[in-house]
Amino acid sequence: MATDIATRELREPIDVAEYLFRRLREVGIRSVHGVPGDYNLVALDYLPKCDLHWVGNCNELNAGYAADGYARVNGIAALVTTFGVGELSAVNAIAGAYSEYVPIVHIVGQPNTRSQRDGMLLHHTLGNGDFDVFTKMSASISCAVAKLNDPHEAATLIDHAIRECWIRSRPVYITLPTDIVTKKVEGERLKTPIDLTLPENEAEREDYVVDVVLKYLQAAKNPVILVDACAIRHRVLDEVHDLVKASGLPTFVTPMGKGAVDETHPNYGGVYAGDGSNTGVREVVEASDLILSIGAIKSDFNTAGFTYRIGQLNTIDFHSTFVRVRYSEYPNTNMKGVLRKIIQKMGPLNKTPIPKTVNKVPEHIKASGDTRITHAWLWPTVGQWLQPEDVIVTETGTANFGIWETRFPHGVTAISQVLWGSIGYTVGACQGAALAAKEIGNRRTILFVGDGSFQLTAQEVSTMLRNKLNPIIFVICNEGYTIERYIHGWEATYNDIQEWKFTNIPDTFGGTDYKTYKVKTRDELTKLFANKEFSSAPCLQLVELHMPREDAPAPLRMTAEAAARTNSRV
Repeated sequence: MATDIATRELREPIDVAEYLFRRLREVGIRSVHGVPGDYNLVALDYLPKCDLHWVGNCNELNAGYAADGYARVNGIAALVTTFGVGELSAVNAIAGAYSEYVPIVHIVGQPNTRSQRDGMLLHHTLGNGDFDVFTKMSASISCAVAKLNDPHEAATLIDHAIRECWIRSRPVYITLPTDIVTKKVEGERLKTPIDLTLPENEAEREDYVVDVVLKYLQAAKNPVILVDACAIRHRVLDEVHDLVKASGLPTFVTPMGKGAVDETHPNYGGVYAGDGSNTGVREVVEASDLILSIGAIKSDFNTAGFTYRIGQLNTIDFHSTFVRVRYSEYPNTNMKGVLRKIIQKMGPLNKTPIPKTVNKVPEHIKASGDTRITHAWLWPTVGQWLQPEDVIVTETGTANFGIWETRFPHGVTAISQVLWGSIGYTVGACQGAALAAKEIGNRRTILFVGDGSFQLTAQEVSTMLRNKLNPIIFVICNEGYTIERYIHGWEATYNDIQEWKFTNIPDTFGGTDYKTYKVKTRDELTKLFANKEFSSAPCLQLVELHMPREDAPAPLRMTAEAAARTNSRV
């Protein structure tokens, strides 16, 4: 077969799809999530050649959630969908990843470029000849868009998109038309890895900001550290850990920041979320005359209904693109370099006592004689059962608010979706997280999800079984949508669900290596936690965890009341 002049000029010709997938593997991706469709099928043939595992999800929304969970454990993820019907099904998940700074490379198989130019009336289109409409939809929830319509530009666009995905920690959108899949690009580029290093701050600006921060920090009488989600997403945890150790300052996390610091460290004081804070935390944080706030996302659920009582005059905010010292903002200054220099130049600081957070069931709860599994009893007990390096996934609802009451062992990764809060997110995210955890060291993955949330994305248990994953799934059975009940409509039928026989799910999905349990009392759950085989996570395990319909963690009730007030504002 004859080759065109442009191809003959290439030193090491390689197909566009192979180039793309080899770049994905280069940045640490080992598995690709998605659903096949006729516009991406030829591209998918290249995955085995590039040593990438095809996960094969049950639908594109779940695939997007799974890619999100995979990225939170692995660092970055990839999702492949087909044009129109497939990509739009994943938009909700991609929007969630965008809002919460999760890096996903979203690859969309498109019709042939000539068909697009001719405006052909193809399936999966709107029937109006507009092949760019879906790209425009995704552009607002992507930090970069790469349209691979010309092989001469394809390699450059791919490299740029993957770099942006990593550096900015947000999704990118790459179109791959069917006729571009086999077009040739320069394979010699693969010998030079994509540069994923952060651009360095301008030295004089950075030094000035550091000096300003240190002036206030060294003068403060009772400074504290508050760590939030963007410290995780923008990869400054090494700097955070070193700051905590070197400073000796009381250190707290927000709900979205759970897992950002080593909670076994003596400096760790618990979760700060305004009125929803752990015992004793609110008093210490709000009495501080200087708060080093790292990677803050001050959303309603992350602040227990905007009940923060910390003023900007006492705050230094560190972010990926700026530092704000009280009311003065320093743009184009990444927190990574600033934090590193603060650690190096810090010197002795004033310190205050640190609240002690322990996984202990309150005495009045133990003495109550109640045998039911309540949230006040459950979460300290879960904290005692967790192991170092666990990955724990909690649905936005009773589970996520409850996990605030645990103190994690060393190295635990916490996954939740507090800002976007898409119901059912965690079942898909658990699949992706469990796969990434298996690839990087077979870490135990644990999911707590409500019965209502589970019903939206239950199919991903099938994907877990197919990929031989071994998460421990706790389905909290409390008869419906609890957080919605607390916001509005306590007795409304729209907050009710059809009760499922959850322990039958793995069998229904054709599982052969799994275990199921049903627990209704504290004694039953205590015995299950003490079961070494169960705790070793030998296979997929699903637990029906029955809890009272009216029970919920106190911070959830408080936040739901605040949400109801906000919703009804005139």
